[in-house]
Amino acid sequence: MKIGYFQDTDTLYIEFRAAEVSETRDLDEGTLIDLDAQGAVCAITLEHASERADIPAFSYEQIAA
Repeated sequence: MKIGYFQDTDTLYIEFRAAEVSETRDLDEGTLIDLDAQGAVCAITLEHASERADIPAFSYEQIAA
């Protein structure tokens, strides 16, 4: 998984897995979902991220199963 924040465009990009994107769907205004050929989610793009999420307080924690 990769997470990128592009400050110049205020865009948050979360890639769950590297895969060829077959289709991009608009979930709502400013949220895009990338799907592979089988319809599985590959990535999410969140526009206007600083307004819609608490970007400065972002943290990451991996939880072992």
